Amino acid sequence: MSERPAQAAADPALSIAGPAGRIEAALDLPEADAVPRPLLAIVCHPLPTEGGSMHNKVVTMAARALRELGATTLRFNFRGVGHSEGRFDDGAGELDDLRAVAAWARAQHPGKALWLAGFSFGAWVSLRAAAELGADAVVSIAPPVGRSWDFAGIVLPAARWLVIQGDADEIVEPGAVHAWVAALPHPPQLVRMPETSHFFHRKLMDLRGALKHGVRDWLPAPAA
Repeated sequence: MSERPAQAAADPALSIAGPAGRIEAALDLPEADAVPRPLLAIVCHPLPTEGGSMHNKVVTMAARALRELGATTLRFNFRGVGHSEGRFDDGAGELDDLRAVAAWARAQHPGKALWLAGFSFGAWVSLRAAAELGADAVVSIAPPVGRSWDFAGIVLPAARWLVIQGDADEIVEPGAVHAWVAALPHPPQLVRMPETSHFFHRKLMDLRGALKHGVRDWLPAPAA
């Protein structure tokens, strides 16, 4: 079934050097009425071959929720998407893209905590990078358990990990996600959203609230 997402309006983009060439990205500061935190959150988008991009509405809503909590957010297009160079690489090259984006983020924003978030395919990529990059927290929205992406062997976060899953997801089987979470030695915090499809149609504001409530206690103290 298609993973073609709804799209939000385009945002001003920056360019990051990546292993396959230029990576198109968008860096957004905390919302004007939020208390800024020493926190940078990278948000990864869904499957490129089904239209996924950093402008996907689930991705932009997740980033907005984090900015409302005081985070700086960084969204980017995987290789071959938008103005990012290269070609789709079935997850291997996309993991390298995330590594390059995280290295850029840490160089440009030293001293900030690093969080990783991802939606669907982006959740799988960000989970694979979480331990290696030393992410301080991870947010996985509709992780594609039970599809063609291998979750075996991933070194998963032991703490500060939130999974949000819609109970009416037509692309990712909710039961597969629930069973996977329950079988983990250190299960994440799981939020089940009733009557919610894969792309959170008519549920984006509920997603925003679930994400903010789930991670609020993990926020670093405001900078002095």
